[in-house]
Amino acid sequence: MAATAAARVRAGTRRAPEPWQMRWLLLFLVAEAAAATEQQVPLVLWSSDRGLWAPAADTHEGHITSDMQLSTYLDPALELGPRNVLLFLQDKLSVEDFTAHGGVFGNKQDSAFANLENALDLAPSSLVLPAVDWYAVSTLTTYLQEKLGASPLHVDLATLRELKLNASLPALLLIRLPYTASSGLMAPREVLTGNDEVIGQVLNMLKSEDVPYTAALTAVRPSRVYAFLQGLWEVARDIAMVAGGLGRQLLQKQPASSVIHPPVSYNDTAPRILFWAQNFSVAYRGQWEDLTSLTFGVQELNLTGSFWNDSLARLSLTYEHLFGTTVTFKFILANRFYPVSARHWFTMESLEIHSNGSVVSFNASRVTGPSIYSFHCEYVSSMNKNGNLLVPRTQPSLWQMTLQDFQIQAFNVTGEQFSYASDCAGFFSPGIWMGLLTSLFMLFIFTYGLHMILSLKTMDRFDDHKGPTISLTQIV
Repeated sequence: MAATAAARVRAGTRRAPEPWQMRWLLLFLVAEAAAATEQQVPLVLWSSDRGLWAPAADTHEGHITSDMQLSTYLDPALELGPRNVLLFLQDKLSVEDFTAHGGVFGNKQDSAFANLENALDLAPSSLVLPAVDWYAVSTLTTYLQEKLGASPLHVDLATLRELKLNASLPALLLIRLPYTASSGLMAPREVLTGNDEVIGQVLNMLKSEDVPYTAALTAVRPSRVYAFLQGLWEVARDIAMVAGGLGRQLLQKQPASSVIHPPVSYNDTAPRILFWAQNFSVAYRGQWEDLTSLTFGVQELNLTGSFWNDSLARLSLTYEHLFGTTVTFKFILANRFYPVSARHWFTMESLEIHSNGSVVSFNASRVTGPSIYSFHCEYVSSMNKNGNLLVPRTQPSLWQMTLQDFQIQAFNVTGEQFSYASDCAGFFSPGIWMGLLTSLFMLFIFTYGLHMILSLKTMDRFDDHKGPTISLTQIV
């Protein structure tokens, strides 16, 4: 920490860059921005079903969603949501199109995306991904076909009017919007307005027939790369706004509340157990419920059954009318002394779910750390795609649980703030291993080449071309 602070002080005393250096920096930023923009397109998702995407799933500005991350967003909608999926596919679209031609400060009358914005406002579930990797979008149709088990059906307005959709049978409808950004005779705003009218007509038709659906809007490729010299100021402004908690959102969506609720705290004579998560979701028989708002920042949270001493701690959370009954979640942690390390370590022995007189237990032994620290992990979940830190002791289990940005501390708690966190993420990530192996390989090549150069020797003798000549006796 001291070295980092000293480095920052030294960095602050350097001279300002020369003008020619600034020009090269701007050119470099332009090239980087152009390369990045050409590989990503926006993706907008909404559904007529509720609770398909948690609020925390909305990605932050500057994040590029990969194909693996996109599958984690789509899986809940395809597994739990409607079986009718609509894919609106444009030729070209960029996030700048929304900011340039969308409603200003919520004024939808001045927006080229009035129908789309209205659909997002009224949809029980929606998700906006401003930047999705181009490869992920290029395989989106194939991915949806495999998950739904239905071939894509290319339809237009006339075909859709004659088509009878069934809520129980899967259907993948691919709607190519007739207008594209490559239309040279039309202004970009007219192009986007025409596409938005088609979206509105399709949604009104489904609404009149009361057909549940999940819809997605994306494009084959980005529409254009904006002049980055003007965008430099906007990027700097957005970075400052994000640092202050005011990120500009796609489609002028109001930013989510920046209030961070305090952790759940169990007290007897003093705070003993602290627990917090950005998202706390649980599923029973495939039906998911988000318990985040019912857990954090709630004054009357039922902690009956919680217990603490120096060697054992139990945090009990009880929810009434959850899945039609009373459900209790018990986090059981133990504190032990290990002579090898000469220190105390805590371990989450299990996570129990009590409902209707039955108990479902999850093994959580990988949730562990020194007792003077808290434990933090991006995902503590019973699902394989999120690390599977919670292992059900009886298979198969009717219960599933996911805790995002999970943090807990049950020993050596001081006040209502977590101690330094022992994180579940390993230090050597795949990227670090790739960098180390590549560096070692390049170092081997350099060392071998240097050894070959140093082993070269000059010749210590040469052929003597001035020796005695050969004389031949002439025979007459």
